[in-house]
Amino acid sequence: MNFPLLTYIKSISPRPILFIIGEHAHSRYFSEDAYEMAAEPKELHTVPNAGHVDLYDKTDVIPFDKLEAFFNENLK
Repeated sequence: MNFPLLTYIKSISPRPILFIIGEHAHSRYFSEDAYEMAAEPKELHTVPNAGHVDLYDKTDVIPFDKLEAFFNENLK
């Protein structure tokens, strides 16, 4: 995709946003930048010892409890 995604961050926020990143993800900086630009409510969750691809299919590191809590709180 060749378009500036962060241009539209203000269109998404101020809706609740949960950023989940791997501690060792090569793309971590992008999520941290997006988090800084987003309005509240927002949350940044870092998964220890995980890389970018680990969060696709390694079910033992995917923070399902964090996802459940976020959606239960924000999808009322």
